[in-house]
Amino acid sequence: MFQGSMVALVTPMHEDGSLDETALASLVEFHVENGTDAIIAMGTTGESATLNETEHCAVVRLVVELSAGRIPVIAGTGSNSTQEAIDLTRCAKEAGAVACLLVTPYYNKPTQEGLYQHFKAVAEAVDVPQILYNVPGRTAVDMLPETVERLSTIGNIIGIKEATGDVDRGKEIMRRCGSDFEVYSGDDATAMELILAGARGDISVTANVAPREMHEMCTAALAGDASKAAEINERLMCLHTNLFCEANPIPVKWALHDMGMMSTGIRLPLTVLAAENQKLVHKALLQAAVI
Repeated sequence: MFQGSMVALVTPMHEDGSLDETALASLVEFHVENGTDAIIAMGTTGESATLNETEHCAVVRLVVELSAGRIPVIAGTGSNSTQEAIDLTRCAKEAGAVACLLVTPYYNKPTQEGLYQHFKAVAEAVDVPQILYNVPGRTAVDMLPETVERLSTIGNIIGIKEATGDVDRGKEIMRRCGSDFEVYSGDDATAMELILAGARGDISVTANVAPREMHEMCTAALAGDASKAAEINERLMCLHTNLFCEANPIPVKWALHDMGMMSTGIRLPLTVLAAENQKLVHKALLQAAVI
């Protein structure tokens, strides 16, 4: 259903942590104008963990309204509570999101059977296309390929964002689940390699600051043009690395501030990027020629 560069959109905030709807509108236009293939609202990069349910649904609704059908909007609706994930997914569907992205339940550390039952329950409760999201480095739980294979047989579970950075893991999922099941990279540094191996695209942090370049890299990789994709990706590698010098989304929010697109607002327990790391991120923006 989706392919290419899919931005994991930040949620702009004022200095006091309140939502900045004006900056959000500007960011949506920025992505429409620069060829981003889809927007993920309220994912990890959107600080979903620190927005309450009312705010979460409001941001998804606003991004859908701002996009006005010009770009697909996928809503992050995962939770470590199955009922909350169902509620957020239902809200996203009602808001007009075309699909939902659901992270594995964090902190609880469920078994593989628990993961299967969790995602099955959400899929059965809300009839909307759903994308699984595996990021064990943040959640302390790793959804194994055999569990993904079981879930892939559920009709409205259409794919997975595989964010381990393990290209072989992505290839195994593709082998197990077949070509109708969509695999997306969730790791910018290895996304090109995974797309060239058959993945459909990249759910990207880097695309927040380099949307045109990420779109062109993903387009080249999807077309099998490894040389062109590698040429673009090499220019972006400093961003792929330095945007993770502190926990995401701390660096990318500061990068957008450095580009003049939003304030430094971010919610506790996250804090503004440290001064020494601001230099690293600024250098990466210069190297990628986005400022």
